[in-house]
Formats: sequence, structure tokens, C-alpha cells
Amino acid sequence: MSDTHDEAHTGPIKNPKQLLVTVIFAFVLPVFAIIGLVLFVTADKKPAAGSANPELAVAQRIQKIGNVEVRDANRPLRTGEAVFQGQCAACHATGAAGAPKLGDAAAWAPRIATGFEALVQSALKGKGAMAPQGGGDFDDTEIARGVAYMANAAGAKFEEPNRPGAEGGAAAASAPASN
Repeated sequence: MSDTHDEAHTGPIKNPKQLLVTVIFAFVLPVFAIIGLVLFVTADKKPAAGSANPELAVAQRIQKIGNVEVRDANRPLRTGEAVFQGQCAACHATGAAGAPKLGDAAAWAPRIATGFEALVQSALKGKGAMAPQGGGDFDDTEIARGVAYMANAAGAKFEEPNRPGAEGGAAAASAPASN
């Protein structure tokens, strides 16, 4: 009876070598695992979740918000026809998206009746399907020249404007188109 009683009180560790292995696996190994996790969590450079190119992701997050473009303010103004060909012809030559065609007096008549300033403001700020034209490749005076060109082709008698503060008659008035 004493044999079964002694076996019931003994554990799985039978010798000092087993005790050493148990201590290492139970205490020392988890301590090193915790230290490794702490070092990983506190590391500075970790790739963002789902980021295939972390350098590109960082560059996109720190990019500048705006930019400055320097233009020659004293360059000669483009003519209304040049502005029309460069900016307006895509829609106004074909009548795309309901744009009045160049030279269509019936379509332009109600617009011409609103006056030159109203037409220029519509061109600069956008109207209907037409996007705002201000701040693009052309300055506001050149857009106004393009408006005068298109309106004059439909029978208006608007003068192509000069740059504000410009002296003399550098720009000639566009002749109205005959129908």
C-alpha cells in the first residue's frame, strides 16, 4: 500500500534536469517573448497596415498642400480667337452638353441680352455643365476676350477687353459676324 501512496504524491518532474527544462520553458522563455513584443511595439519604423510601399505612403502623408506657380504678368494677352481655340472650342464648336455653338445667333441671343459682364461671370464661375474657367491656362481678361469673340460671332458688338490698367488700344475690337 505504501508504494501506491508514494506514487500518488510524486509529480511529473523526476530529476533535476527535468526541473531545469521546466523552469526555462515556464518562466525564462515567456520573459524573452514579452521583451521582444515590447521592442516591436515601441519601434519607430513599422510599415502601415495594407501599405505595399511604406516610403510612398510616408511621402503622400507629408506632401505639401499647395504650390506656387510664377507666371509672367506682362506677357501679351491672347486674342479671343486663340482663347476660343484653346479653351472653349471643345464644347462650343460642337454644341456638346447643351453649349451654344459658335455663330448660332438664335442660341446666343438670350445670353447676349444679359450683357457682357454676366457672360464673363458665367464663364469664370461656371454655369450648367460648363466648369469654371478662372485660374486655368488663361487669365480672366483672356477668358473675357474669348467670351467677346464667341458673342460677336453670334451678332453682338462687344469689344475685346484689355488688361486692367493697360494704357492705349493694344487690342482691337472684334468685328461682328454676319449671318
